[in-house]
Amino acid sequence: MSDKVTLTVSGFPKLTLIVKPESSVFTGDSVTLRCEGIQSQYGWEFLWRKDSNHESTEAATKVINHVRISDGGEYSCRARRKGYYTDYSAPVIVTIYEKPKPTVTIKPAQHVFRGETVTLRCDIYGEGVTSWQYYWYKEGSFRFVTKLQEHTFSSVTESDAGKYSCQGSETEGSRWSHVSDEVTLTVSDPRAVLSVSPQTWLTEGDPLTLICQVHSFFTGWTFSWFTLTVSAENSRHYNLLSDSSRGAGGNYTVISAALNHTGAYVCRAERWKSVYKTQFSNTQLLCITGVSPPVTLIVSPSRTQHFTYASLSLNCEDQSNSNGWRVRRYTDDGGLEDCSSLRQESQTGSTCTISSTVTSDTGVYWCESESGANHHPVNITVHSGVILESPVHPLTEGDNLILRCLYQHNPPSNLRVDFYKDGSLIQNQTTEMSIATVSKSHEGFYYCKHPTRGESPKSWISVRASTDSRSDGLNPMITGVTAGLTVAVLIIVFLVLLWCYRNVKDSVSGPTEHIYDEIELKSATKQKKKKEKKENETESSDCFYSKVTLQTDHDSKSGPTEHIYDEIELKSATKQKKKKGNKDSESGPTEHIYDEIELKSATKQKKKKEKKGAASSHVTYAQVT
Repeated sequence: MSDKVTLTVSGFPKLTLIVKPESSVFTGDSVTLRCEGIQSQYGWEFLWRKDSNHESTEAATKVINHVRISDGGEYSCRARRKGYYTDYSAPVIVTIYEKPKPTVTIKPAQHVFRGETVTLRCDIYGEGVTSWQYYWYKEGSFRFVTKLQEHTFSSVTESDAGKYSCQGSETEGSRWSHVSDEVTLTVSDPRAVLSVSPQTWLTEGDPLTLICQVHSFFTGWTFSWFTLTVSAENSRHYNLLSDSSRGAGGNYTVISAALNHTGAYVCRAERWKSVYKTQFSNTQLLCITGVSPPVTLIVSPSRTQHFTYASLSLNCEDQSNSNGWRVRRYTDDGGLEDCSSLRQESQTGSTCTISSTVTSDTGVYWCESESGANHHPVNITVHSGVILESPVHPLTEGDNLILRCLYQHNPPSNLRVDFYKDGSLIQNQTTEMSIATVSKSHEGFYYCKHPTRGESPKSWISVRASTDSRSDGLNPMITGVTAGLTVAVLIIVFLVLLWCYRNVKDSVSGPTEHIYDEIELKSATKQKKKKEKKENETESSDCFYSKVTLQTDHDSKSGPTEHIYDEIELKSATKQKKKKGNKDSESGPTEHIYDEIELKSATKQKKKKEKKGAASSHVTYAQVT
């Protein structure tokens, strides 16, 4: 007898259709259909049906990659073996939705300013998903994740600028949206740039304009103007100018510069539609000097532009007191400095020597006295490559101007270049540019340009009116009237002084003490030269009586009057002519024109009793102009 074999007879199995990952998917995703409830190894094969259409024989698992809308519908399956069929599984509806693509918006705008609040918002419009979480990307890399639609920068910085995109994923599911298009966030921090026209150092009386510019395509800027002071602790203080509002258009103009305009200036800009304010601009040191500075800054080599890694010497030349001056400078990097405090620099007396120049040595250099007076500032530019050889000091009308372009190698050589003035080509392909007789119209910014080696920095060439042209340009009638009036005033003053002197000398009550504290005689009138015959024409030196101080002291009643001249300073500004006569005649009178005569007396007189009880008169000469 064989061993027993068990025969089991059961009813047809019931099949179940499983859909993964879920019954609703987005186009482009994959979906898996699995017919479960029977094992294929027992010889079963599976039949698939969609929307009651014809069947197809496939495996127990059906995979649809990159589904399309047409792949959606009602699916069911059954199994077959040797003519026997199972029942169909319960149908499963597979829904295919278009995969949504998010949209990124930026508020308030895609182009904002530093410090503003910026909000990025990701909107996903599509069917089938009720809740999303959001993924944000910057420049294509993973940036941050948040379940909120919006991400806010409370105070945006330039590092936050860039291209942003977002993507959504189903909060309780596996579906993902497309990645949105990138949106560029631009964060601007435009800088205010301050410049001075025509230059940073001027003579009192010259016009000047501070120009504040913001390099931005936005308009609607308003401007504020400040002076900069640095405390002993090296902290900066910005002082708003009282009339700052008059420079609202970007130009702050001073018609006539004064000595008290000397200082460091900055500006800043703001937009009326925004709370944005630029940072403070670069600092411009403005130097206003007197008409006749007592000291000259000598630069060696004698030019305003210098090569890097070269030696530079600056000396304050004053014949009367050369040891009373020191060289100071102002640069963007170092601020206000003494030459002696600089690295690789030394100062001996009034001479400053820079052994090896660098670009940060670019700035304004001047001479400063022990009392703190500043004179003769010079713009020094340190540059590598091509420089312009231009004069250090302002020219006078009628002077000769020669400009050359130098290239930095050993030794420096002249280049054949194009020369420009105020941005316009004035001479091309030449080694030097020469102007035989300069005039005020030649004043401006000059530079040179080589086609392969580059261009030089710009240098300001200043042209001052000549002394003769200022004098000869006076109206002869005005000159004559002025001369007559001033001579008349001089005669009157002389008579008053003579009367006072005689009054004092003859006074019965004894001499009265008079002290003439200050008499100032000033002449600023130029006289025209008149042509005479050669044998009768000679010219004397110009006379300018700047200051005469007389003091008088009386110690005795009957003795002579003692005069003490504390200070007599004579300067020449008037052209005089002496005419020769016959051998026995003396030279004719010299014509003097005194524009201003000041007579001051701070003398208190002593009253003394006389025999008849009469007292001397109290005379005070306060001021005669």
